[in-house]
Amino acid sequence: MKKPEILSAITLRHLSLSLALGLTAASLSGCGFHLRGTQTSAIPVAYKNVQVDLPQQAAALREPLVVYLQSLGAMVNQDKTAPIIKITDYQQTRQLLSGRLTEVQLRLAITYHIESSLGEPLTIDYSVYSRRSYQYDIATVNTENQEEAHLIEEMNLDAAMQIARQLHAGRMQYATADGKKTAP
Repeated sequence: MKKPEILSAITLRHLSLSLALGLTAASLSGCGFHLRGTQTSAIPVAYKNVQVDLPQQAAALREPLVVYLQSLGAMVNQDKTAPIIKITDYQQTRQLLSGRLTEVQLRLAITYHIESSLGEPLTIDYSVYSRRSYQYDIATVNTENQEEAHLIEEMNLDAAMQIARQLHAGRMQYATADGKKTAP
C-alpha cells in the first residue's frame, strides 16, 4: 500500500497538470484559435443554400466550386429559391514568351456576383484571378500539353477556393437599386 504522502503528491501533480491543461485550452479558445474543421458557422446564413450558374466555358470550375462550398457547410443547387452565384465572365488566356526555353504564361480571370432567384443582383461584381507559368523545350511538346492541362485544372481549383473564401468571409458589398455599394 502506498504511503499517504506519495498518494497526495501524485494527486497534487495530477491536479496541477489538469489545471495547466485547462488554462492552456481556455487561453487558446479565448484568442480565437480553433482546430481545423471545428468551426460552428463556416458560411454566413444568407449563403447556406446557394445555386451555381456558370457559362459553358467555365464548366471545369463547377465541381471544385461546389466541393469548396459544401466543405463550408453550404447546400448547393438543392433549393431553387436560393441565391445564385453567377459567373458572368470567365477568361482563360495563354501567352507565349520566348527565350532559350519557351515559357508559357496561363491566366484565368473570373467575374461573379450573387443574385436572387429572380435574377436581381444582390452583390456587386467581384473578380478572382489565378496565374501559372511553365517552361518547356521544343523536344518535349507532348509533356507540355499534359503540364498545361494540369495547370489549368490547378487554376480552376484556386479560383474556386478564392470564391468560397470570399463568401466565407461574409464581407460582400450589396448592390442597391441606384448602383451604389453598401456594406453587409
